[in-house]
Amino acid sequence: MSSQPSQPVRVLFLCTANACRSQMAEAMLHHLGGDRFEAHSAGSRPAGFVHPLAIESLHALGIPILFAESKSWDRYEGERFDAVITLCDSAAAENCPVFPGSPLTAHWGLPDPVFHAGSDEERRVYALSVARRLQAKIEGLIALDWSAPPKVLKPQLDRLGEI
Repeated sequence: MSSQPSQPVRVLFLCTANACRSQMAEAMLHHLGGDRFEAHSAGSRPAGFVHPLAIESLHALGIPILFAESKSWDRYEGERFDAVITLCDSAAAENCPVFPGSPLTAHWGLPDPVFHAGSDEERRVYALSVARRLQAKIEGLIALDWSAPPKVLKPQLDRLGEI
C-alpha cells in the first residue's frame, strides 16, 4: 500500500461550464477517495446548474452527488491545491487562475456528453461511458503515492489522462 500525506490531498477539477465532467470528477473523488482526498470543481464560465446527464451517470454508478453547484474558479483563487486537473480542452486553453504552492497540473481531456448528438437514450449511454472513463482515471489518481516527489507524480498524473 502506498503511503499518503497526513493532510488530505486537495484536488481541483476544471471545466468551462462546471456542469458535467468536473462535477462527476468531484463527486467520484469525494466518494471513492474518502478522507484521504478533498475534491473540488469549478469552471471559467459556470453554467449555474449541474447537468442531469452528470447526475444520472453518477446515480447509475452508485455515486452520490451531494451539495453540487456550478461555480466559478474565482471562488478558489488564492487557495492551495495539490493538483489542478482540466477535463475539457477549452478550459485547458484558458489562462487559469494562479494557485499558490505550485500544484501539479494535468489535462484529462474528455468529450462533453452534453453536446453529444442523438436521442435522449443515446446521450445517456454516451454520458455513462464518459463517466466510466473518468472513474478509471479517478481510481488511478487515488492509487498514486501522494508522498512521492512532484517529479515522480507529475508523469503519473499525466498518464492517467491517456486512459
